[in-house]
Amino acid sequence: MSQLRSHVSTHILDAATGRPAGGVAVSLLDVDGTEIAAGRTAADGRVSDLGPELLERGTYRLRFATGEYFAGTSRDTFYPVVSIDFEVTDPAQHYHVPLLLSPFAYSTYRGS
Repeated sequence: MSQLRSHVSTHILDAATGRPAGGVAVSLLDVDGTEIAAGRTAADGRVSDLGPELLERGTYRLRFATGEYFAGTSRDTFYPVVSIDFEVTDPAQHYHVPLLLSPFAYSTYRGS
């Protein structure tokens, strides 16, 4: 029996430590800012069950509570929140949106 997965997943790596960023609150929002789903990264830095099995075409936002994460590690950060807007163009595809994070920089890409 196959396990269903959400349409969107994410993975956060703390580049300053070279380790996954566990315990980060993550929200999935629609274009109007309405929260669709929320979760926290596991110890491996992943949220694999964020949101529904299917999203319609459109623009969505992942919101990461990075300030809370860095405060929990006794480090200052310039970015209290990281928001990543992305577009679902093919509802048949899975959307993996990783975040590479440090206290004063971040980057992202479309993963698989």
